[in-house]
Amino acid sequence: MTAIYIDADACPVKDEALKVADRHGIKVFVVSNGGIRPNPHPLVESVIVSDGPDVADMWIADRATTGDVVVTGDIPLAAKCIEAGAQVIRHNGDVFTPANIGTQLATRDLMADLRAADPFRQGGGRPFSKADRSRFLDRLEGEVRKAMRG
Repeated sequence: MTAIYIDADACPVKDEALKVADRHGIKVFVVSNGGIRPNPHPLVESVIVSDGPDVADMWIADRATTGDVVVTGDIPLAAKCIEAGAQVIRHNGDVFTPANIGTQLATRDLMADLRAADPFRQGGGRPFSKADRSRFLDRLEGEVRKAMRG
């Protein structure tokens, strides 16, 4: 049975994911370390994990499998979920695939090395936009349909 797992800490598209899940009647697991208001929707299960590095990620990685969709910006989590057969999408609509996850991991590691070498290097990306939200909705719909086909 298809489910959507949301790595919910700092995820701006929880409501959009619920719209897609509601349309298809599939369960949504909103996983966080706390600080997120539980959603009373019957398809939503709020999962509060203990504090600690990557505890929410481990909870999702231990459960997501073929036929599921994971919403996350965490590249190592995405890699684990892809390996388990799940569809994985970022909150801006970018889709992680077996073909691109290796490059994503390598780029992440390179950027971490660059930041470590230059402590004054400022990170950050562009702000989340309405176009990102719209692209996410469209692509999540496609990933859910793909996951439901098996």
